[in-house]
Amino acid sequence: MRNGRITLRQAAQWCGGTVEPQFADLAFSGANFDSRELQPGELFVAIIGDRDGHAYAGTAMQKGAAAVLASKPLDPSIPAIYAEDTVKALQEIARCWRESLQIKVVGVTGSVGKTTTKGMIAAVLDTAFKTHWTEKNYNNGIGLPVTVLEMDETCEAAVLEMGMNHFGEISLLTRIAQPDIAVITNVGTMHIENLGSREGILKAKLEIMEGLRPGGVAIFNGDNDLLSAVAPQYHALTFGLGRQNTVYAEEIAAGEKQTEFTAVGFGKRLALTLPTVGEHNVVDALAAVTVGLYCGLTEAQIREGLLTFRHSGMRQKTYDRDGLHIIEDCYNAGPESMRAALKVLARAKGRKIAVFGGMLELGSFAPQAHYLVGKEAAATADLLFAYGENSEEYVRGASDAGIRYARTFDTREALTAALQAALLPGDTLLVKGSRGMKMERVLQNLDTSEIGGKENG
Repeated sequence: MRNGRITLRQAAQWCGGTVEPQFADLAFSGANFDSRELQPGELFVAIIGDRDGHAYAGTAMQKGAAAVLASKPLDPSIPAIYAEDTVKALQEIARCWRESLQIKVVGVTGSVGKTTTKGMIAAVLDTAFKTHWTEKNYNNGIGLPVTVLEMDETCEAAVLEMGMNHFGEISLLTRIAQPDIAVITNVGTMHIENLGSREGILKAKLEIMEGLRPGGVAIFNGDNDLLSAVAPQYHALTFGLGRQNTVYAEEIAAGEKQTEFTAVGFGKRLALTLPTVGEHNVVDALAAVTVGLYCGLTEAQIREGLLTFRHSGMRQKTYDRDGLHIIEDCYNAGPESMRAALKVLARAKGRKIAVFGGMLELGSFAPQAHYLVGKEAAATADLLFAYGENSEEYVRGASDAGIRYARTFDTREALTAALQAALLPGDTLLVKGSRGMKMERVLQNLDTSEIGGKENG
């Protein structure tokens, strides 16, 4: 049972809700909207979505919930805060809780790389401060408030990721998080279907500045054309591979499973090792180095932090399986992250096989984007297997560029069967696509047990 930090009376005042007097002094720590994952002492948030969370209030109490945040009448015996909109109430409670804490908050957004950058920044800061972040991808209007409410008074730093599909979403998140440091990893083409242009995406990402606390600092990717153009306007520190940045990299040396580089900035030269590969990961690490140096961390602390970093979820997991080397990068995809993944594939040994699902939310740009990624794949991959909307454009681009084999499939099952028949020992397999493509299922259904018995020739 977690000791309560916030009383129902206080939370009700913060969100404009009501609570029965007999329950007003009860307290909770943390919040959860999923009764299956709820921990004792948490506030259960009854959200009306595909399912009505109010139906699970009793289950939540049986699992040890301290109380329920509800918009519909519950059993009178259940301690509850009543509000008109439970999501908005959750957001207000989180905003006020963050405001009450003496804590350094780093907000991270960007078209690609924000989860990796969040993880690297957290790993670096955790060497010097008691740092909070979430392993889950809680970067929206429900997940971010839940993350904020997990923090207690002993936390000294937090790293909060902010995602978006439309205008106004980061504006909401940054007003809850109130960051002291605002990091933008890049401005690419992810979600361009909803935002119209890269300039629209820039405008949406810059909403993070609306919540920046007085005296706070912006840290932008200075290699990005749009961000470098606005960096002076926001007095931003910059990071990137170019020497014009506040912090940049030299002497990049990539191995099979790690990358060594020298970070230069703040009058220092830091010899660092990153336990992952890819130039894009070096750029993300430079964001963490910039945050670390700005916060006064030593070279030893920054080096230690980066060495402890590990990719989360389905982001660029590399492993060997039955004679194959697999790069599993199935969390999401856009043109920028596809190109970065192909650079990782390019350094692999043996035959190189790209297994691509479609890139979503690109609107009218989608056919051209898929075609260009296909052309770039041909420069690296020996074989291309494609699935999903616009996947024929991958194949057309790769074929025009002279790839040895490229084919699109109507189903993941058909792709998996063809891939299984083609694989040989020593092959390197890159599997990547937008989240909606669920490309991890290709790997889950792939029977590699007999690969080792084939001849590679």
